[in-house]
Amino acid sequence: MKRIAVYCGASSGNNPAFAQAAIKLGDWLVDHHLELVYGGGGIGLMGTISKRVIERGGQVHGIMPKELVDRGAELVELAKLSELTVVKNMSERKEQMMALSDGCIALPGGIGTLEEMSQAFSWARLGNNPNPCVFYNVANYYDPLKTMFDKMVENDFLTKNDRNKLLFSTSLDKIYTFMTTYVPPKIRNYETK
Repeated sequence: MKRIAVYCGASSGNNPAFAQAAIKLGDWLVDHHLELVYGGGGIGLMGTISKRVIERGGQVHGIMPKELVDRGAELVELAKLSELTVVKNMSERKEQMMALSDGCIALPGGIGTLEEMSQAFSWARLGNNPNPCVFYNVANYYDPLKTMFDKMVENDFLTKNDRNKLLFSTSLDKIYTFMTTYVPPKIRNYETK
């Protein structure tokens, strides 16, 4: 592993544990010599983690859609980013973040974070993303989503084997082990009759 895509909010949320977790995750990335790939923003949890990685001397790759740059989205000080790529739209941002990274981690966030991680995991099941996906379950934020994925298994919309390819954890040690030992899901073949 060389680079990790981190999806998170452009807001910090209302629980101080979220920002503390972003700092802790930034430290973890630097301590494990992993580069940060993220959405390029300088506010909320995005700003917290990117600034922390930069402060610690780590590498940060921002990928931001042109529409957000044009609207004046606050960026981390550009001179300090290892790289900023401006892309056409949000779809291209998601593709580039997955292509550039060796794994995906979600800190708490909103609908955009959920969309990005859902796509990354869905693409893993389709064979288009060979990298692990993890929800960093700070303050049990993702417990309802974990229950939903378990409900998918219970109702035969997701296999148990595929469900086990998605980790929800509060432990960065467990996350590291999961990511470094990850084997992508077996790609489903559709038989024609």
